[in-house]
Amino acid sequence: MGNCGGFFLLNTDFKKRGVHASPSYFRNRKEMAKEQIQIPKYLQQKISQGEHQQLDFKYAVNDSRKIAVTMAAFANTDGGTLLIGVKDNGSIAGANLNEETYMVEAAATMYCKPPVEFKTQGWKAGDRYVLEVIIESSRHRPHQVQDSEGLWKAFVRKNDQNFPAPSVLIHYWKSDFTPTTEKYFHTEKEKKLFEALNTTEGYTVSQLARITQIPRQIVTTLLARFMRWELITMDFDQGIARFRSL
Repeated sequence: MGNCGGFFLLNTDFKKRGVHASPSYFRNRKEMAKEQIQIPKYLQQKISQGEHQQLDFKYAVNDSRKIAVTMAAFANTDGGTLLIGVKDNGSIAGANLNEETYMVEAAATMYCKPPVEFKTQGWKAGDRYVLEVIIESSRHRPHQVQDSEGLWKAFVRKNDQNFPAPSVLIHYWKSDFTPTTEKYFHTEKEKKLFEALNTTEGYTVSQLARITQIPRQIVTTLLARFMRWELITMDFDQGIARFRSL
């Protein structure tokens, strides 16, 4: 992965992937044994993790546009795996491999810009099938998804949820990553903003704009520049991005 991916993963919470299986998954294991479904060991291990930042279960793909959000979020963050034909509680519902592959292909190519690259693997579990879709972390971020109104939006993955990507992160992804040795401030706005970032809790873009009296759009641009210079870090929680100096 290039400098863009490396810095993003290093300086956000996205690398902290606590994986905890809920009680429902242990109950479900007993149900599986009762049904006598023979599940490949690899698939068992995946399902036993429960959904998390790099794993998502889908009963079925009924809407390519919706699955595109998860695929783009995986590609924009740490990568991840979709298990189609698996319910939220981990039980295997089964999937039509051909139909689901077609829907995933449509999601990746028709509703993602640029298209999201993926690999698929079909697994047989008793008389049912599960489609595994593997998405790597991308070097071509941001991958955006077209919504029902025709607007293109970028998403990121945090724990087991997808969130709209912060505007600063989108600016950061689109930055010129040509190596530079110039990491000094040219304007009073840069100095003022960086001084405000000297906090342990971090501030949102709106808070920084209010504190510094610098227009929000300029704050966004400068924060992306500071991220590229590796001067600040971004903490992302419940869809809210906060920034602070390193």
